[in-house]
Amino acid sequence: MNVAFYTLGCKLNYAETSQLQQMFEQAGHTVVPFGTAADAIIINTCTVTENADRECRQIVRRALRVSPNAFVGVTGCYAQLQPEEIASIEGVDAVFGAKEKFRIPDLVSNFQKFDTPQCFVSELDDSIEFVEAHSAEHDSRTRAFLKLQDGCNYKCSFCTIPLARGKSRSMDFSWIPSKIRDLERAGYHEVVLSGINLGDYKAASGERFEDVVRLIDLMQPNLRVRISSIEPNLLTQNIIDIVAASSVFCPSFHIPLQSGSPEILRLMRRRYKAEHYADLVRRITSAMPDAAIGVDVIVGFPGETDDHFEETFALLHALPVSYLHVFSYSERENTPAAEYSAAGQSVPHAKRAERSKRLRMLSAKKKLEFYRSQCAAEKPARIAIPEQRNRETGLWSGWTENYVRVQFEGAATMLQQPVQVRLSHTDGETVFAKLVGMPHSPPSPTAAYIPIMV
Repeated sequence: MNVAFYTLGCKLNYAETSQLQQMFEQAGHTVVPFGTAADAIIINTCTVTENADRECRQIVRRALRVSPNAFVGVTGCYAQLQPEEIASIEGVDAVFGAKEKFRIPDLVSNFQKFDTPQCFVSELDDSIEFVEAHSAEHDSRTRAFLKLQDGCNYKCSFCTIPLARGKSRSMDFSWIPSKIRDLERAGYHEVVLSGINLGDYKAASGERFEDVVRLIDLMQPNLRVRISSIEPNLLTQNIIDIVAASSVFCPSFHIPLQSGSPEILRLMRRRYKAEHYADLVRRITSAMPDAAIGVDVIVGFPGETDDHFEETFALLHALPVSYLHVFSYSERENTPAAEYSAAGQSVPHAKRAERSKRLRMLSAKKKLEFYRSQCAAEKPARIAIPEQRNRETGLWSGWTENYVRVQFEGAATMLQQPVQVRLSHTDGETVFAKLVGMPHSPPSPTAAYIPIMV
């Protein structure tokens, strides 16, 4: 049987889709690209987008235009939260919840279309287990995303993830070395540690995320490791110190802020204060002056006044952050924040759009400042991993260890392995660089040598 997959949402969803693909292949099926003829189509959904229903319907229609008789199954966060809504979509045969996601081949034997859509969705409780997963971002296998943690025990007032994913659970600590070594042997040059609430990693044997970071650093794998999004209250000084001294971990962090207003943070039920966040950013930049720091921020949360927004804007304007991911608040069923909106505290959509625009402009300014700072003459050469080559321009593109998007000239036959580049100038979206050293090459006379791999 030919099976096609489509994924919406976060990198963790992509990692889990990759795991599903492996399960189907092990069962004797053939995975084919989405958009080609298939006997079965599995759609892995997200609940963060406010248009989850519309997006899911569009994907189902696209799939059935190519394969009108295909079995269509839908899983993911949206499936766990709104199974009946998904089952009502024309063409959907089955809906699979979080517990059932990795049991699809067992739950459906012949993958024939059902006369009536079936819902395989159970309530989430403490019995839900951690399922390992990893995925590659490119066919070139330059970067892998390794799932270490799933679920969330936090109760942020705007978020449905705990309802969709269940309790926080983590990979067995003893598995981690072999997983890292497997990715190393597979030829990956970068591994991104991922989770729904990564910093809340806690193994059954008691180890926390700080222990994971220390373990991987001591392993000294022949690849670099990046930490994905981590809550500010869980990014400890010990983690900062390990990363700052490490030749393995990348000096880049993505730390959700959501709001710089104390009142809005309280309504959001976040577990830190604005002043703690500001102190955290300053401690990171003190330990790693060239570190990239990305920020998530939500505008238009119910009850957010102009003054509240200005508090957020002023905080972000003052902090040495590198870029912002700006989200316009959208109501989610079964959350306290949706009740705030229903009680008349909703922010007009035009106001949300206006605030988003201002923060995106600030993000562009911050990114330009950070990129320009990395082009200074006294800065050392950086390590970049060539990922894709533009045939028209002849330029390779990739990311440095401190999350600068670079483009540089290189032969089409160049292996996609870490190289040394000297950053030159930027247009605000990317930094143009010069290739100054290949892996294990002798030092360039114009640049201090930096070991490519340690």
